[in-house]
Amino acid sequence: MSNSTTAMELAQCLKESRQYWDSEAGRTQWEAQRACLGPVCEGLFGGHSLEMGMAGPLTTMCPIRHPMRWAPVHGMAETERTLVCPPDALPLPDQCLDLTVLHHWLENVPNAHHTLQEAARVTADNGKLVIFGFHPFGVGQLSRHRPFRRHQIPWNGTWRTPAGLREWLAFVDFEIERVDYCCFRWPGGKAGPEFWETLGRRYNLPIGESYMIQARRQQQRASIKPLRFSLKAPIRNTTQGATRSSSENHGRHASPCKRKDDNSE
Repeated sequence: MSNSTTAMELAQCLKESRQYWDSEAGRTQWEAQRACLGPVCEGLFGGHSLEMGMAGPLTTMCPIRHPMRWAPVHGMAETERTLVCPPDALPLPDQCLDLTVLHHWLENVPNAHHTLQEAARVTADNGKLVIFGFHPFGVGQLSRHRPFRRHQIPWNGTWRTPAGLREWLAFVDFEIERVDYCCFRWPGGKAGPEFWETLGRRYNLPIGESYMIQARRQQQRASIKPLRFSLKAPIRNTTQGATRSSSENHGRHASPCKRKDDNSE
């Protein structure tokens, strides 16, 4: 993978995207996303996590013991705990991760649904799958439609709405628990008043520049089939008249037969 054409293209994409995330606008957005992810990470405890990010690490506050990163080529591996592999072929066993983070890669990788399927495969039943994406209808994204930005990263990616990703997640047996919007700015990427971010986060207004999806594997409910009894004959009450004398019982049981015989005669 590291020497393949696809790997080199992803490496170039990652290199160009870092120019945006290292800028003032990108840094502001990264800080807003990290603040949004913080409460989620602080409530997670487990052994392993994986972050496939286009910017700097977001999960440094997470108490998970063995965090891992991902890179398309060896030259871009930042730590020894970095997976260098295709994004749709992770060398990990099924359901081994307590947290999986996809930071804007679904907007830039070819066959993004395969990458999502692989991320879902390695996420544990009680783990979380977190997806960051640019919101196509955010106020700050109005400048995306300017001609000179249509071919620049990150504006040239395929931006999807949370509703569209809900269908993709349902296909891999995941369901969305919550969608949080973040980074509320003026059109053009200029930072607005600080209370804008506070107000937008408080009421989770769907006009943020980006969103964070929390997804979890759907729990399969056990189907309980009701028991069905098929009785070929009615159950007789064998205890009726148990306190009566045997002669009386004999008489009571014999009388219907006698009447039948008398009528037949």
